[in-house]
Amino acid sequence: MIFLVAAAYALPIESISSACELHNGKDTLLIFDGDIDLRSNIGEVLWYSIETGEPLETQPSEEQYRLDDGGYYVVKNGVESSPFYVFRYTEPGTLTLTLTPDCGATPLTVQGDTKPYTYKRKNGTTATFPRACALYYNELTWTGEQWEDSAVVLEPKEGLQPYYNLPALYGPTVVRLCVESDLRAQLGRTDSACYMTELRLEDIKAVKQQLIASATPHDAKNELEKLTETKYTKQIEGNTYSGPLEFTFRSNPTPGVQFYQWTVYKASEVLFTRKDKDIHYTFYEPGAYRVECSVNNATCSTEPDDIKVNISESYLRVPNVFTPDGNGQNDEFRVSYRSIKSFHCEVYNRWGKKVFQWDDPAKGWDGTINGRAAAEGAYYYVIRALGTDAGLSTDGAKLGIYNLSGDINLLRGKK
Repeated sequence: MIFLVAAAYALPIESISSACELHNGKDTLLIFDGDIDLRSNIGEVLWYSIETGEPLETQPSEEQYRLDDGGYYVVKNGVESSPFYVFRYTEPGTLTLTLTPDCGATPLTVQGDTKPYTYKRKNGTTATFPRACALYYNELTWTGEQWEDSAVVLEPKEGLQPYYNLPALYGPTVVRLCVESDLRAQLGRTDSACYMTELRLEDIKAVKQQLIASATPHDAKNELEKLTETKYTKQIEGNTYSGPLEFTFRSNPTPGVQFYQWTVYKASEVLFTRKDKDIHYTFYEPGAYRVECSVNNATCSTEPDDIKVNISESYLRVPNVFTPDGNGQNDEFRVSYRSIKSFHCEVYNRWGKKVFQWDDPAKGWDGTINGRAAAEGAYYYVIRALGTDAGLSTDGAKLGIYNLSGDINLLRGKK
């Protein structure tokens, strides 16, 4: 049951066939799927055509009206209702879509006519009610791990537009123009969700990338400024890390990419260039590095994107006491370090006998000799180490060469 509000009363209009009510400002439109077939259930009224101004012929036995497309109003007891406009649903006209993919946008041109609903008001003016149109397509979005299709729906406010300026599309998609999907659903049409025109985009021109750096992490408790995670994008910037650091840099291109240009800088100096999809590099020497990549095809290219990596100068500090008492704190003789590429330490007892040695600065001596707890007291260590900056100099002083020796005191304390 559809109710049209008249000037002084509600006029019930019962549709014999399925109908949908639309509003164009203050105008009410009734769209029928088939014949327009109305009847009044409120008694004797006069029906008028807005087009001719003439009353309609009544059928008293049924009070039923089979109407043509157009505008109508009714009068009862001298009170005139608001006008209403009726239409048979018809398929939109033929539409043709043309996509022109480019590097920065994907213009869509639509040719054809959706055949909007046009009617004449009682005051003599002509009004048009545009058909609702929606545009569907997929665009690639970065999930943090990979590119995935994301559905996009554009719903113009005023019917069909002859031109749509879609953003750059980086992957194949189907562009669908849907006309009156909601109306068709309300009319109970089951042939399709909408009157649809579609165009498949396969010729991808626009390109994009998402740089990711994967590192081999450092996890030693006694290493300073270490890198503990494995995947990085921009968050690696602004921090200084202990070297050497082994990285894989991935461009993660969109489907249209054909060529790659990598450049690795130390400060402003170009260290090397590559044209591979992904690259591997180990940072040894201290300094500020920038890894830059741009991608392109025969038509489009990107501005270079980069990831910065800062490697610290080497550092080595030796404690003078450790307490292997099993309490989880200072239980081993370990050095604190960063950016050390080679290391060797030997420990001697008071009689000059070597009791322990190791070659990994991340490890240490647990205070045992041949599996037995060593006696408390002073021991003597000798360390020979090289930093990743060995051979470099600052103000004439050589960097990264460590020849250290001294006492390490073993105290067990109380458990």
